[in-house]
Amino acid sequence: MQKLVFMVDDNDYILTLAASMLESEYDVLTMPSAEKMFSLLEVKHPDLILLDIQMPQMSGFDAMKILKQNAAYADIPVIFLTALNDSDNEAYGIELGAVDFITKPFSKPVLLNRIKNHLHIDKQIRDRTSELLHLKNGIVYMLADIVESRDKNTGGHIERTVVYIEILINAMIEQDVYIDELKRWDFESVVSSSRLHDIGKVVISDTILNKPGKLTESEFEIMRTHAAEGGTIIDRAIERTGDAEFLYSAKLFSTFHHEKWDGTGYPHGLKGGEIPLHGRIMAIIDVYDALVSERSYKKAFTHEKAVEIITQERGTHFDPLIVDVFEKASDKIKNACVELGKS
Repeated sequence: MQKLVFMVDDNDYILTLAASMLESEYDVLTMPSAEKMFSLLEVKHPDLILLDIQMPQMSGFDAMKILKQNAAYADIPVIFLTALNDSDNEAYGIELGAVDFITKPFSKPVLLNRIKNHLHIDKQIRDRTSELLHLKNGIVYMLADIVESRDKNTGGHIERTVVYIEILINAMIEQDVYIDELKRWDFESVVSSSRLHDIGKVVISDTILNKPGKLTESEFEIMRTHAAEGGTIIDRAIERTGDAEFLYSAKLFSTFHHEKWDGTGYPHGLKGGEIPLHGRIMAIIDVYDALVSERSYKKAFTHEKAVEIITQERGTHFDPLIVDVFEKASDKIKNACVELGKS
């Protein structure tokens, strides 16, 4: 299957010329503006973009900034096309994230070789990234298993929350809720990192963690420390590994999933939008799974009752906008719940 190349230029002659040079090697889609490129990106994912710098409505530099801000497009290699032989422009383009510059007018051998080289490099990077992601996920699974093996009361909780949170975030994207922040997320990485939301429980004693019954007030105070402890554990991991993006998401899930919209949660008593979005999302999912799961001190609620309870806490415990999305996505969550044997 041929690689797909987007060719973006406001000059019809350049578009026709580039297409004729590339069509024997690649699938080429030509477009006269960056605005058209973004429309096509909603339905097509190119392997490489050839992007003119000087265009009337939106320049190539401005388009590049938008591409890099969106996790769905940020990894697409971009080669700038320019009629200017200007080292300052080249330096700025590289700073924005371009992989190369090609000066117009260009020759067929130069155009083909540059594209071939960068697609080959991009494949090597993607393969290596995939290997690292597989390794990273393996470590996350191991750490999550350690937490789950110690907490006998919540068997399967971590993997169930991953399933539910993926449904909820997808629904938020579909409904344009907090979309400006969500579009900057690396979706797969964020969802995977949510497995570490209870990592702080590793410092809680087995006596409290597995007590067959409700905790006393003093025991509950100790249990509450797992949120802040989780953040501390992940901070140490960030210092040692430098993997800020993945682990930072894990830290936000871990530290803030017990904060409440009205400011009565813990560990910091944050209120409303002060609570990171990761925490506001996990707050709903964590409570939902707890409600539909049997514990030593309670029976499992039905899915319908759990949704009712969460809805009643709209604007007090939970972010009202996310509760609205949760309600609309509740059928999908129920189906997942049934498949996981919880309802």
